[in-house]
Amino acid sequence: MERRSKTILRQKVAMPEAPALERRNGFQEVSLGYTPELAKVEADRCLLCKKPLCVPGCPVAIDIPGFIRQLSDGNLPAAYEILKRSNPLPAVCGRVCPQETQCEVKCVMGRKGEPVAIGRLERFVGDWGVAHGAAEEVEARLTGKKVAIVGSGPAGIACAQDLARAGVAVTIYEALHEVGGVLVYGIPPFRLPRKIVNQEIEGLKRLGVRIERNKVIGKIFTIEQLLHTKGFDAVFIGTGAGLPKFMGIPGEHLNGVMSANEFLTRVNLMHGYEKADTPIGMGDSVIVIGAGNTALDAARTALRMGAKEVTIVYRRTEKESPARLEELRHATEEGIQFCWLTQPVRLHGDVNGSVVAMECLRMELGEPDLSGRRSPRPVTGSEFRIQADTVIYALGTVANPIIARSTPCLKVNQQGYLEIDPQTQMTSIPGVFAGGDIVTGSATVILALGAGRRAAQGILQYLGLSREEERGEGHGLTMPAVSRAG
Repeated sequence: MERRSKTILRQKVAMPEAPALERRNGFQEVSLGYTPELAKVEADRCLLCKKPLCVPGCPVAIDIPGFIRQLSDGNLPAAYEILKRSNPLPAVCGRVCPQETQCEVKCVMGRKGEPVAIGRLERFVGDWGVAHGAAEEVEARLTGKKVAIVGSGPAGIACAQDLARAGVAVTIYEALHEVGGVLVYGIPPFRLPRKIVNQEIEGLKRLGVRIERNKVIGKIFTIEQLLHTKGFDAVFIGTGAGLPKFMGIPGEHLNGVMSANEFLTRVNLMHGYEKADTPIGMGDSVIVIGAGNTALDAARTALRMGAKEVTIVYRRTEKESPARLEELRHATEEGIQFCWLTQPVRLHGDVNGSVVAMECLRMELGEPDLSGRRSPRPVTGSEFRIQADTVIYALGTVANPIIARSTPCLKVNQQGYLEIDPQTQMTSIPGVFAGGDIVTGSATVILALGAGRRAAQGILQYLGLSREEERGEGHGLTMPAVSRAG
């Protein structure tokens, strides 16, 4: 094709980033995004495969070659429209989703070089759409049906958007005082600026979605009351998996020991980074247990909050870390220390009941376990201590139990996650659907979006509103423009 260079670059176009010494002192965004010129060069690396392998690798089946072709041709409105057809939050997913293990790992360009930077291009187009007011501003003809969404995280947002497009009156109930779920309480601004989430939420409001904050379903209303007293025709549960895990080792009761959920919520949602009414005293030495993205978020946040030394402790090696390579690189550049092959066994405190040190064992890797990773085992006689003023647990989460406890007839599995029909996302209660981390356990934003869209399709079918022309390919709705009211 004439518009393409004769020689295709084998390496991704680098994304501009804030300098490490500058960014570690504030919460400004680290990755700065492509310029139009850089985006064009990267888009031109795409081979526009007739049978693209990247699309099946995307949990919501985005037409990746389609949006990249439009970007390369300079037609950003068309590129954005293609993205929004499948992904309600492209500007968000372009920042936080692990494209390197999903769509990009399938890219044929990766066989002889680096795959196309699909995530960076998605972010560029998503940011363009938000900046240029390209979000939908339509009013669907109301069907007379009402649906309650419990939780305003990615799954709830996706479900609400598709239902509103179909003319359903949607009300989101959010337990916290800000909307966005894990996008606002769990991901720090240096990875996902608040204005990006807020602008996406405004798009929901333009579709007519009502949002009720500070409403804990299971406390103020039960699921049954939403259906039978509040008059909703269906309910979608997207409350996430917000209950943190601990290890059960001695000393976890000490002051200065907390979960990453608590720490990040206090900083992100309660503006602890602004030294407001919720200051966080961490001391000089902070240890974070775990090496996933949440652990890195907590460690890098602690550094920005004034800790002099922040150490990641993980019982396996860097190779087995579940964190994104980019996040590991950013953390290393900013001065985070890593203590690999290390297992905490006890926390020690002072006479005031505050943590002062962590006792650890050196580990070595044995045979692979059920996760496919080599299983760590302790090295005899390898005990040592690390000084700690604060210890943050980032070992994952389990199901939020409030809904299940208040609704005994909801079936849950042994881990406490809701059981659903995988085709419709409906739970054991007719008219009650669920998706996201409350069903799967902790997963990615894009997987939650896909679940929310499948649930929206299931709800429309349950309500008798789904039509053949509204059924999208793969993972949910891909509806045409909605008719305006009147």
